[in-house]
Formats: sequence, C-alpha cells, structure tokens
Amino acid sequence: MASAQFSVSGKITDGQTGTTLPGATVTIQNSTASAVADAFGKYTINNLNADTYTLKVSYIGYQTSTQKIVLNANTSTNFILTASTVLTDEVTVSGTRAAVNSPTAYTNLSRKDIQKNNLGQDLPFLLNQTPSVVVTSDAGAGIGYTGIHIRGSDATRINVTINGIPYNDSEEQGVYFVDLPDFASSVDNIQIQRGVGTSTNGAGAFGASINIQTTTRRDTAYLELNNSAGSYGTVKNTINIGTGLLGGKFSFDGRLSRIYSDGYIDRAFSNLKSYFLSGAYYGKNTLIRFNTFSGTEHTYQAWDGINEDSLRAGNRTYNDLGIIGNPSDNNFYKNQTDNYTQDHYQLLVDQKISDKISFNGALHYTHGYGYYEEYQNADSIKNYGLVPNKGDTTTDLTRRLWLNNKFYGVTYNFKYAAQKNLNFDLGGAYNEYRGAHYDNIEWTQQYTGTPPDYQYARDDAFKTDFNIYGKVDYRIDKLTLYADMQYRHISYSFLGFNDQLQNVQQQVKLDFFNPKAGLSYQIDTKNNLYASFAVGNHEPDRDDYTQSTPADRPKPENLKDFELGYRTQMGAFTGGINAFYMLYYNQLVLTGQLNDVGDQNRSNVKNSFREGLEFDGRLRITNQLTWSATASWSANKVKDFNQYLLDNDNGQMVNYQYKETDIAFSPDFVGSSEISYVPAKGAEIAFISKYVSRQYLDNTSNINPPGYAAADPTSNRYLNSYFVNGIRLSYNFSIKSVKNIGVSLLINNIFNEQYEANGATYPDIDGGKVVNNNYFFAQAPANFLVGLNLKF
Repeated sequence: MASAQFSVSGKITDGQTGTTLPGATVTIQNSTASAVADAFGKYTINNLNADTYTLKVSYIGYQTSTQKIVLNANTSTNFILTASTVLTDEVTVSGTRAAVNSPTAYTNLSRKDIQKNNLGQDLPFLLNQTPSVVVTSDAGAGIGYTGIHIRGSDATRINVTINGIPYNDSEEQGVYFVDLPDFASSVDNIQIQRGVGTSTNGAGAFGASINIQTTTRRDTAYLELNNSAGSYGTVKNTINIGTGLLGGKFSFDGRLSRIYSDGYIDRAFSNLKSYFLSGAYYGKNTLIRFNTFSGTEHTYQAWDGINEDSLRAGNRTYNDLGIIGNPSDNNFYKNQTDNYTQDHYQLLVDQKISDKISFNGALHYTHGYGYYEEYQNADSIKNYGLVPNKGDTTTDLTRRLWLNNKFYGVTYNFKYAAQKNLNFDLGGAYNEYRGAHYDNIEWTQQYTGTPPDYQYARDDAFKTDFNIYGKVDYRIDKLTLYADMQYRHISYSFLGFNDQLQNVQQQVKLDFFNPKAGLSYQIDTKNNLYASFAVGNHEPDRDDYTQSTPADRPKPENLKDFELGYRTQMGAFTGGINAFYMLYYNQLVLTGQLNDVGDQNRSNVKNSFREGLEFDGRLRITNQLTWSATASWSANKVKDFNQYLLDNDNGQMVNYQYKETDIAFSPDFVGSSEISYVPAKGAEIAFISKYVSRQYLDNTSNINPPGYAAADPTSNRYLNSYFVNGIRLSYNFSIKSVKNIGVSLLINNIFNEQYEANGATYPDIDGGKVVNNNYFFAQAPANFLVGLNLKF
C-alpha cells in the first residue's frame, strides 16, 4: 500500500520580499489532508494516492492561493503569496494567540472541527475531545447549564475571550455558555491554551484559556438551514445567512437559533433562543467589524444534583428542587426556574499602519439581566428582616434573586515586525463592571405585611480591571526566544451582608505582575522542541469576599507554571507531548467550615501542585482511516490541608490537618479517542471514546479524621471513573439547486454507561461518625441527535 502512495512538499514565501512564511496552512480541497508550514516555510503532505488534487494555501495578511497538481510521484510544489489588498479577520485575535511554534501547549479547532458535532449540545461538549478536558451537564444530556474542567481547573480559572474580549463573569469569574445558546454556529475557530499560556485580557488563566473568534469573511453569499432533533424532546433550529463580499468592501452575516430540550433529569428543561449579527468593512489597510449577539435562557433549576439515596435506589433522574410540602406528595413548584438574557455589542477595528506596524482594538458593551425563582419551605421570617406576625416565625414563600449587570471597556494591541526575525506586541485593556444583586419576595403563605416584589436585600458592586502587556519573539537560526510581561490592576468595591442583614462596605485593590519566558528550537523541518516558565495571579471571587471581613480576607492565588514539550510532523503522524509542573501558592479551596448563613467557606492553602504529561496525536493509517487520540496523566496534590467538620452532637467544629491529599475534581488520567473512516466521498463513520479516572469531591482523598469512622462504609466522597463511547455518522452530497446536503447522526453513550460526571459533598459528624451528604450529577444513558444541514 505504501508503494502506491506519494507525497507533495514545498516552500511558501512572500512574493515581494522572498522571506519564508512559517505557519501558513496548506489544505487539499475536498479532503481532510493538511499541513502547516514549519519555521522555514516548508510543508509536506504524505500518504496520497495517485490522483488530481487542488492545493490551497492561506496565511494571515496574504491572498489565498490555489494550485491544481497531478500526483503520480513524489512532487515538489512551491507557493509564492501576494500581500492581500484587504485586511483579514485573523489579525483581530492574533495578539492573544499562541503562534505555530510558541512554547505553549495549545490546540486549534477550525470551524469544520467544531461543526461536525454541533447538533445542539453546549460549547464545552464540542471541546470534549481535546487534551485534559472534562465536561459535565446539570440536565444530563449536554444542553442547558454545563461545566468544563481543564487540567482539573474549573471555569473560574479558565480565561475565555470572544474576539479578544473577556467573557468570564467579572465577579463570580465563571463561564456560562448557556447564556449564549448555539454560539458555536457563529464561531470560526477556537484556540485552547493549557496552563498560564500567553497574556490575554480578563482574569488570569490558571487551568487554561479559551480564545474564540466569531464569524469571519466569506466571499460568496450563502444561506444555511441547520435542524436537529433527538432524545428527551430535543429540537434545534438554526438559520445562517450572509451576503458575501459586496463590492469588494462590505459583508453582512446573521444567525437566528432556538433550542429546546426536556433534559435527562426530571424537570430540567431548557428553552433557549439566540441571534448573531455582524457587518464588516474591508479596506486595503482597514478592517472594521461590528458584532451584536444575544442569548435568552429559560431553564428549570437542576444545579443541586441528585442525592445519594435516590441514586442508590435506582432513580438517577430525581430532582428534589422546589418540593412543596411532603416529598412523598410528589408536588413541585412549577416555576423553579432560571431566567437570564445577555446582550453583547462589539466594535472591532484592525488597521495596517505601515509594512511593519499594525493595530487592532475593540470597544465592547455587555448587558445581562435576569433572575432565578425558587420555593422555600418553612423559612424563618427573621431571615428576611421581617417581624413575626401573630406568633408565626416561619412561612412558605417564593422569592426571586435578581442580577442586573453591565460590562464595558476597550482592548487594544499594536504589532511591530522590525525585521523578519523579530516581532513585538504591545497590548492591554481597560474594563468596568457594574452589578446590581437584589432579592425580592413574590409570595408568602403567612401574612408578613410585605407588598408585591418586596426587596429584602440588595448588593451593588463596581469593579475596574486594567492590564498592559508586552510580548517579543526573536529568532536566531533554529532557536526562537520568547518573553511576555503583563501588569494588571484591579479595584473592586461591593456590599456584603452580616447575619443581621446589615450592609458592610468593602473595597479591594490588587496589583499583579505576570512574567512569562520561553524558547522554541526547530530541530529540523518536522520536529520542534520548546520550554517555558510563566507566572499567573488570580483574584478571589465575589463569595470569597462577601463571606469574609476585611480582617480575614482571602489572599490572591499565585501560580508558577513550567512547561516542556515536543511537536512533530512525521509523515502520516502529527502530534506532540507536553510535560507540566504547576506550583500553586495560596490556592483557594473549600474547607468545610461554614459561614453565618451555612455556606461553605474557601480559604487559602499555602502549597499545592499539579504535575503531569499530555499527549495528543493524529495518525493517518490510510487515506480513508484516521485515528486521533489524547491522553493526560497527572498528580494533583494539596499539602497541609485543614478540613473542618461540624459535630452535630455538640455543635462544635472538628479540625483535622492532612499532610498531602488529592485536589478535588482532578482525575489522574483523562483520555480520548476518535477513529474516523471515510468509506466514500462525503461520508464518514467515527467511533468516539472518552475515559476519566476517579475524581474526589473534596480535598481529603476520602480519608476521615482519626477517631471518626464512616457512618456508611459504602458511601464515598468521590466520582467513580467512567468510560463513555459514541458514534457519529455523516454524509454530505450536493444537487443542482443545493450546494450541500448534510445528514448526520450522533449517538452518545452507546453502551449505556451509568456514570456521574460531577457532584458535591457536605460531610458532618452525627453519633460520633462521619456522614457524607453527597449529591451527584447523573449523565444520560444512550441518547441520540440527528441533523439535517442545507447550504444554498
């Protein structure tokens, strides 16, 4: 078979200067074969059958070039690219992205990679096959509220930007893609950087950063209809429309989406709507793009999980939120829902100032507003600052907890290419956040004298976030040196509440310096070795502050990240291996200690670390058969961890210090596999697998304090390992009036694995023994989504 296959190779250069263009992308049209030019501008695509092919070469700032070749022997084909007469969208995010040979562990996903699984599930599920990623779904089937961990770090420590603009919530620092339903349908590409990565805007990245770029220029007009349906009443409808390039200068794109799903968990429905609109002007030296997009979500609350007793009884879908009266009555409050709308506006400007200097910047504004409504059984009237009436001290009631926030600011980046071996970036951002948190009583069973929408609590917050960074890379023959320095200043003021519902104003000012340095060595045209050291700092979140006083405020977290990696393109195999050591100082972890209102506090742990290896690779076995795989091995440890347990027998707290335990939600091994077979042109069969090892729910490694046995030896504070498999079938063809007709089928969890991907534990002591109050998020058994895509 090998003797009947050939290769095409060559060099890609600038038509005016003759310099090579490392990082240029070479693809073969109507094929999955591709290559990226190395540090010397050279590329190679192996294992091609004798045939006629059309090669396409693209590079930022240059016109795309295509060339047809007849391949019946090993062939050399060079490309000379011409500078583009209009700017391209790629420069918008170039300042916050890792380049092709950066000393950073990263994964790039193209629009094609994203869309092949985009049948309605939330964006984290579309990233599930990338290294060190673990995802979970509150509703169990990937629609509605979802979560993502990378290298064991949750979304509060994953920096997310959209076109270089921060997306993480400024106070809670989490990422809620449910607020942007079907956003993946407006995404052109994504880069995931693991570890601290390069300087970016927004909160510091401790686990990873996810850099998203939305719709870019499409030269011809198009209309796309994407519809899918599947298990649990899931339906997704999407319309994409675009004008193409009008008069060589303007383009307009739009999307309208809706998604509905009942969810696998009881009463965990999702009713989601969104839109995306974009208009752009392309000039020779100027690109201006305006984006506006919005999402509205209406979901039943399922964020408390399923209690362990229900799970053991075989009821994996029991949602006990909103119970009215006795649970045995099976009576639930029907409006136990979360309701939120988020509107985004972005003005993006790219300007070529000279042949050596370019600029990109953005103005942005985001407005989010909504509430979640809940039913409270026999709640104390005093909790709401009310005076008991006629001896009634408790009442059933419904309440709405509101959030109305505004986030706005500016981002910028100057790029200076002094010579072909030197590049320099100067960038940064200034952002402001204003958040109004207020809670209203809607109804009470007992008379309390409250008017409709009685506001019993309010908390207004204001935060400013300023950063400036400089990045430089300098190439000396095969060696490239990198340096990246960032300064960040945060000012945050807020209103907290003590147990008498009295406002306590606090203000915090923080200054961070985040240096990074690395080197990359191009061993030859196919092999690259790199190493880097980076420092990251991360501020506490809103709850850390409001649950403390100025005297016992938590300290910011600090991370020192060491990375060593190797990348290769060896014929039919492309891949890499990366070793990391992440040393934390003052990491914030849950301790078990309770605050005035019964919530768990986080406190700083002086020393903790993560160390491990990551592998990702792609092997083209034949032209029809490809195997892609990832594997991550890691040790994740906390040193000298203090756990607090409430002893209900005497009302006292029990404190025990563990010398070294596992960090919660940090599996030792995460692996994925995708075997893809193309039986005919336009058709694909893919077998998809994911394995995640045991994850602990807290930082005790399931060990109880000495002298306290477990009340139930079979109850454990961890998630069992799981191995989940799926199948994706797709077929694309065209007819005279339709450019493409795509039919796809995605079957998840085909072997009905019973597993929980997330959970929580609230242990305490009763009768001299440790009782684990565990809650789990059960994931759906075998389920399917089928899609129909029409392109005109």
